[in-house]
Amino acid sequence: MSDMFQITVDTEQAGFRLDKLLASALPDLSRSRLQALIKEGQVALVGTPGTIKSPSRSVKPGEVFSVNIPMPEEAIPAAQDIPLDVIFEDEHLIVINKPAGMVVHPAPGSPDGTLVNALLHHCAGSLSGIGGVKRPGIVHRIDKETSGLLIMAKHDKAHNGLAEQFADHSIERLYSAVCKGHPVPPSGRIEGNIARHPVDRKRMAVTKSGGKWAATHYRTIKHYQQAGTPLASLIECQLETGRTHQVRVHMAHIGHPLVGDPVYARAGRISGKIKGRARDALAAFKRQALHARVLGFLHPITGERFKFESELPYDMKEMLEALDRYAV
Repeated sequence: MSDMFQITVDTEQAGFRLDKLLASALPDLSRSRLQALIKEGQVALVGTPGTIKSPSRSVKPGEVFSVNIPMPEEAIPAAQDIPLDVIFEDEHLIVINKPAGMVVHPAPGSPDGTLVNALLHHCAGSLSGIGGVKRPGIVHRIDKETSGLLIMAKHDKAHNGLAEQFADHSIERLYSAVCKGHPVPPSGRIEGNIARHPVDRKRMAVTKSGGKWAATHYRTIKHYQQAGTPLASLIECQLETGRTHQVRVHMAHIGHPLVGDPVYARAGRISGKIKGRARDALAAFKRQALHARVLGFLHPITGERFKFESELPYDMKEMLEALDRYAV
């Protein structure tokens, strides 16, 4: 089964690229999806043999193009009945509060049990296809051991609209985190390109050349201190960009890695100056203390403004409660 459309070129569209013509006529499909359809041989010039394979082909007035859109294929990842904390959902998108420990997308080492597997089950029947496949549209990710808010699209048009907001940095994303020590100054902006570490390929690093530009605003909410020794700080981080491990890399770069971070803070390594309950609370936290707390965006279909907030998860609350006696 498939849908077939015919599109006639008018005089004002003369000279358009073929993919631009199709995008104006079929706004529910992304430009990249239409380019893929052209390359797959799903577009033909009516009255001529064969199909067109070049998205950049110029069109002429009066030409008529047929576009065949196959029905979405079933997703390769298996749908799995995994409980989800759904914050908001409609026929276009879904907002999830992801727990720490859940991988977003299947990958080597995590073939199932992921958020995508759970969404394929939860959204069964409501996915019209992303890129021709019945799957949720992942427009951003957070690390496995980071908790908090994520948004996914259910169809191409919603996916395209959300992706544009991420690309122009208009999505509001605010993270709560606990870092080691006391950042100086207590608030500021960290800027620097992020790329793979030149030696340890599992890590990212701030680099002087190469990589992708990234910027993070941080603000200290509360300091914790024991007998003059800085313990940790509760901070908020607002992202201008969304790079891999961005908050973790930037905070480590200024000398204040996140508590519990196994990659950038050598989890479990606590200063010998820290004693008693404070030491126990910090040493017991075995994941990066990072939570995607606020997510704000324009609905890609209705244009309505949405803003959601998620409470800190239990493990972060428990650590902060143990540190409260040392608040300064």
